[in-house]
Amino acid sequence: MKNDRQRTFLMITIPILALFICFNTIPLIRGVIYSFTNFKGFGSYSWVGIRNYIDLFSDGRVGKSYLFTFKLAIVTTIVVNVLSLVLALALNSKIRAKSFFRGAYFLPNILGALVVGYIFNYFFTYILPAVAEMMGMNSTSILSDPKSAWIGIVVVCAWQAIAMNTIIYISGLQTVPEDVYEAGGLDGATGWKQFKYLTFPLIIPFFSINMVLCVKNFLMVFDQIMALTKGGPAQSTESVSYLIYNNGMSGGQFGFQSANAVVFFILIVCVSVAQMKFANSKEEQL
Repeated sequence: MKNDRQRTFLMITIPILALFICFNTIPLIRGVIYSFTNFKGFGSYSWVGIRNYIDLFSDGRVGKSYLFTFKLAIVTTIVVNVLSLVLALALNSKIRAKSFFRGAYFLPNILGALVVGYIFNYFFTYILPAVAEMMGMNSTSILSDPKSAWIGIVVVCAWQAIAMNTIIYISGLQTVPEDVYEAGGLDGATGWKQFKYLTFPLIIPFFSINMVLCVKNFLMVFDQIMALTKGGPAQSTESVSYLIYNNGMSGGQFGFQSANAVVFFILIVCVSVAQMKFANSKEEQL
């Protein structure tokens, strides 16, 4: 009986493992191999050693994409977590129809990022300028200005990401015992003090999860840029992921952008690990 059960688990696990190796591990290994070549995505290629990696640090376009990506990730992560936490506190309170509101606020997460991006593209390009013109203001689309285009991307990313973060924060708030608030109330902990000294320390694990997921997801931002700006105007909103896709697939830089992808992958892993260690140290202190 025990052997049959183990055999069943193996029959379930092995096909999934095979698919994972075929569609994840093997492409990853091939990408690393191509990063040491001058492969253009087609035809023959030759080995160039670490030249692609050396060229990455002298390529201005690559450096600009990294700066933009980190700026976008940091700003959007802050915006998303602040708004999500405020919204979670409101939806976790004793208000009417809070189940309806929770479902309504989660709807953006169900929609595809490309669909949301194209909808907001139309909104930023036609509706918002028309409203601004009616009010006698500047009617230029923010997506056409290199200085403001990134704000549109932040808005779209945040609008969609707030839904999942809010649910996670609500889950964390529901783990806080009511006795804690009652005891805190006897000591005069109300309002901001209650949140600072009671609520937030107890939901630190959920805050850590949201921070790690946000930074990781926003560093890999692609769909929103594809739908809104395609890296423009003047390459001002070109993220690392979009640069790897655009120049690697159609720009004849498959080998070079494979090296970029390897470096970017290592960087994301390092950032995530550093975040987790920092969050764990804070949890231990509490």
